[in-house]
Amino acid sequence: MINTIWSALQYGFMQNALITAVLISIACGIIGTYVVLKRIVFLSGGVAHAAYGGIGLGYLLKIPPLVSALGFSLLASFSMAWVHRKTKERSDTIIGVMWALGMALGIIFVDLASGYKADLMSYLFGSILAVSQLELMLMAVMDILIIVLAALFFKEFLALSFDETFTTIRNVAVDWLYVILVGMIGLTVVMMMRVVGLIMVIALLTIPPAISNMFVKEMKKMMVMSILLSLVFTTSGLLVSYLIDLTSGAVIIMISGIAYLLSYVGKNLYQIFKNRQAGVEVHE
Repeated sequence: MINTIWSALQYGFMQNALITAVLISIACGIIGTYVVLKRIVFLSGGVAHAAYGGIGLGYLLKIPPLVSALGFSLLASFSMAWVHRKTKERSDTIIGVMWALGMALGIIFVDLASGYKADLMSYLFGSILAVSQLELMLMAVMDILIIVLAALFFKEFLALSFDETFTTIRNVAVDWLYVILVGMIGLTVVMMMRVVGLIMVIALLTIPPAISNMFVKEMKKMMVMSILLSLVFTTSGLLVSYLIDLTSGAVIIMISGIAYLLSYVGKNLYQIFKNRQAGVEVHE
């Protein structure tokens, strides 16, 4: 098996896939932490599915779907962020409608586009082995942008994630900060769609930070742990899917989900054991 993996790593597409795994893990670890702490998974799901409209537009206009998805995803992100901030009592309904409209537009654009849509399914279910050099460069640029924004506004995002009222009192432009954060989610979604697809993008965005949050509470440590976990899940999923010839995106999510369940059960069992030990000591 080791020889098989080593020989596979000699191929250019496999090397691109590994680089993609690293780039995705960085973005996923940083942005996923914000999504989990801020509890905006539904909003992120809306952005992810609305981005399909950009993929369809790319096919219609004969431009790289990842490029058109980027613009469409940012537009959807800013729109949903505005809706969520200004109409909180009905934001879930409106975001759900925008989610559906984005998917519907994507399907219509694809239907209107001429020619054979060979790699369309890879955007829905992921195909990390099919990432091109252009997409790699685009991912690297988006990664740099995400890192820069996260570093520049780290204290503000930290305050926004844990205490929005305090952030508002400190005269921070919360609405604009929120729009920037959701825009960063849009960038991350576009990067991840080539790895696990739009259907499962939220799973990879939230599972590593959710596991990290079980064991660490400091945001920086949570981000680092999330990045490492994302890298483990994507690389192991890539190699397993290559060895047994399965869809890479599904295998990555399956490994992530199993890791989450094991972490959840393990932590609870440890807590029960710890509580029992404490009870025994008190009784003695």
